[in-house]
Amino acid sequence: MNQIWNIARKEFSDGLRNRWLLAISLLFAVLAVGIAWLGAAASGQLGFTSIPATIASLASLATFLMPLIALLLAYDAIVGEDEGGTLMLLLTYPLGRGQILLGKFVGHGLILALAVLIGFGCAMLAIAVLVEDVEIGLLLWAFGRFMISSTLLGWVFLAMAYVLSSKVSEKSSAAGLALGVWFLFVLVFDLVLLALLVLSEGTFSPELLPWLLLLNPADIYRLINLAGFEGGNAMGVLSLGGDLPVPSAALWICLMLWVAAALSLAYGVFRRRMA
Repeated sequence: MNQIWNIARKEFSDGLRNRWLLAISLLFAVLAVGIAWLGAAASGQLGFTSIPATIASLASLATFLMPLIALLLAYDAIVGEDEGGTLMLLLTYPLGRGQILLGKFVGHGLILALAVLIGFGCAMLAIAVLVEDVEIGLLLWAFGRFMISSTLLGWVFLAMAYVLSSKVSEKSSAAGLALGVWFLFVLVFDLVLLALLVLSEGTFSPELLPWLLLLNPADIYRLINLAGFEGGNAMGVLSLGGDLPVPSAALWICLMLWVAAALSLAYGVFRRRMA
């Protein structure tokens, strides 16, 4: 356990030195505060609207940002050590590959979790202080589940980044694949489901389509944050989520299973990698 924590502490200190924590926190804080007060500008209304509308807008934003940030944070976690000549040195120590991988995951995961807490927590604090008659209980509950689910989403893509980093031999290849994974899960997947939805009449079973949302952690994340409020309007392929016969708790379990599955796959690929 000490070995895992030592690696995690090293990764966390590297993140602090490279200003990752500061940059991500500032980005989240500025965007969250901006969305909270300017999110309804398109409808001719300025100022804070409501907690559900704010969370829905923030979740849409985080669906794009969290996977990209996580992939950029960890795409060179293994291949970078290899190119720098430190991976072979690490493997000469009494460390298992699982310990190395888990240590890196804990370090990077702490950076993401703290950035989410600081960035979005600042927005929550600003709303609590500046907005009159806001329901503090609802605010804490809504932002709490939003921040926890955002962290889990980031952890899924951290683990995916380790899979890519363990598979390739150059950082440039890992960076290209990381962008491809982001493009696939954030953009392409929903477009494919929309195409299937259009072609489902007589070709695909309509009962099957809602279950396909569980194959994308980004869609699970959005369903979690939309399902938290009554009357939450799901648009596009997310409207299929209303036909899923599963409770909200099952969506949380699915997201955590994505973290575990991606991390297990990363370990399997890393174990077969030649140092």
